[in-house]
Formats: sequence, structure tokens, C-alpha cells
Amino acid sequence: MSAPPVMIDFSAPRARLTLFGAVLLVLGASVAAGTYAEYRLLVARRAGLELKLEAANRHNRPEPGADARAAGFADAAGRMAAELGTPWTALLAELEAASRDTTGQVAVLSIEPDHAKHSVHITGEAKDLPLALAYVERLQASRLLHYPMLDSHELKTDDPQRPVRFAMSAEWREAP
Repeated sequence: MSAPPVMIDFSAPRARLTLFGAVLLVLGASVAAGTYAEYRLLVARRAGLELKLEAANRHNRPEPGADARAAGFADAAGRMAAELGTPWTALLAELEAASRDTTGQVAVLSIEPDHAKHSVHITGEAKDLPLALAYVERLQASRLLHYPMLDSHELKTDDPQRPVRFAMSAEWREAP
């Protein structure tokens, strides 16, 4: 006596395409196409910049005796690069948002960056000390500023409104 043959079907019936699956497929394809288009745009922009750099390098032939002048230009360019490396837009936006969060009762008087240390010294004026402390606390929650600390404060007795002038320092982080 022999056993009956066993029939095994390894392929299951295909599931039908649902509306959710179709929407998900179209959404994924459009995101992939958009990403590819942005990639091509960035590649083209990079190629253009490389051509401009190559053309600029061809036109800049060093002349004799220009080494001293070039050293001065290099120092100035280093200072300018450090200045441009400061995330001014984000830093000023963060300070303005913190001032707005304190109902505009904190005024920033000066901002002094130290490019070598990636730090900034801020001088401001508030209606009273709790507002100045709230301003510093608000900046401590910032993603751009690192370790904002109140350095000093002074009550301006010569002003009839008696505002508090304060100084604080913080380190800035590189922009992502």
C-alpha cells in the first residue's frame, strides 16, 4: 500500500491592489522623482561652480613680488571667512524670538561675536530682573546657542523707569 501523493501549493493567490496601496505607491514614486530632480539640480549647480573655480584659477597667475600682498589678502580673507561663518541670520532670529516671547520688554543693545571661540557677548536691557532672567532661560532652550549665561546685571537708577541692563554670553553651534 502506498500513500496518496501530497500536493503542495507554494504560491498563494495574489492580493488585489487596494486604494491605500495605490495611493502609497503614487506618493512614494512622486517623492522619489522629486528627490532625483533635486539631486540633478545640485549636481548641475556643483558642476557650474567647479567650472567657475577652474576659470578663476586659470586667470589668477601669480606675479613676482606678490607674495607679501597675497599674505595680506589671505589674512583679510581669513577674517572675512570667520565673519561669514557666523550664523547671523539664525542668531538674530533666535534673539528676536526670545525677545518676542518676553512680550517685547527686553531690548538687545549690542551683540559682539568672538569668531575664534564661537561665542557671542550680548548686552540687553529689560524692564526688571525677572524679565532678564526669563530671556536668558528662553535662550537656554535654543538649539543654536550653547550655554547662555547671565554675566552681570545692573539697575539703572538714573532712568526714571529703572530698567535692568544685563550682559550675557553664549557659544553658538554650527548651522546644520
